[in-house]
Amino acid sequence: MSRSNMLRLFGGLMLAAGVAVARPAVAAETKVTPLMSKELVGLPGKEGVMLMVEYPPGAADPVHRHNASAFIYVLEGAVVMQVRGDKEVTLTKGQTFFEGPEDVHTIGRNASKTEPAKFLVVFVKDKGAPVVVPAQ
Repeated sequence: MSRSNMLRLFGGLMLAAGVAVARPAVAAETKVTPLMSKELVGLPGKEGVMLMVEYPPGAADPVHRHNASAFIYVLEGAVVMQVRGDKEVTLTKGQTFFEGPEDVHTIGRNASKTEPAKFLVVFVKDKGAPVVVPAQ
């Protein structure tokens, strides 16, 4: 899938889930940048997707799930993450977080009201499956 198609697909999925995808004129929205998508050799029917997520100060995601294994690495700032049944954690630059295919992501937000945060996400998921799905 081309980068532009991936961006349109992810943007549509995030909007369907209630997550704002940044537009240049709106600085307060979360910016999601698709970096790559590759079919995984040796794992039939699976693909890897890599995204960069930038939270402006005070940004937060709605409750959602990924139906994928998601590996998160914080690049800048601090983010607060929680999956249902686990404790809320605040992650800073260089720290990691994992979401499993059955997890519901109940908290995902910038820990700061004044500084932006940026993190990398790598998904291992079924080929063609949505990256994000709304959840209760």
